[in-house]
This record gives sequence, C-alpha cells and structure tokens, in this order.
Amino acid sequence: MEENRTDKQILFKGIKTLVFAALSLFMGPILLSFAFSKPDDKLYYPLLIVGCAISALAVVMLFKGIKTIMNSMFKKK
Repeated sequence: MEENRTDKQILFKGIKTLVFAALSLFMGPILLSFAFSKPDDKLYYPLLIVGCAISALAVVMLFKGIKTIMNSMFKKK
C-alpha cells in the first residue's frame, strides 16, 4: 500500500521559489516608483523596463512555486 507523504525535496524547492517571488514582489514596485518619481532622469526608461520585468517575473515565479508545492503534496512529477 502506498503511503501519501509529501516529497520534502520538491517542497523545499517550491518554498525557495516562493521566497524569491516574495522578494521580487517588493523589488519590482520599488524600482517602478523610483522610475516614476523622476521621469526626466536619464535612468527613467531602464528603471521602468527592469521594474516591469521583475514584477512580471514575480507573478510567474509565484504561480510556479505554488504549482511545485502542490506537486510535492500530490505526487505529480
């Protein structure tokens, strides 16, 4: 009979992904606020592009981390 146990290695991988997503969820809007505070500065467009990219990456990493954690609990590999 198969035991229903969580795969701890995959679980920790998912938690690590969620930690990086949480850091990105804070870093992206901070960079965007820096960009919007000085639109005449020469770093406006680079900060805007990097802030948008980090924010989008945070959302993708958030879903990927949750999916990895669910896979560790329900044994889908």
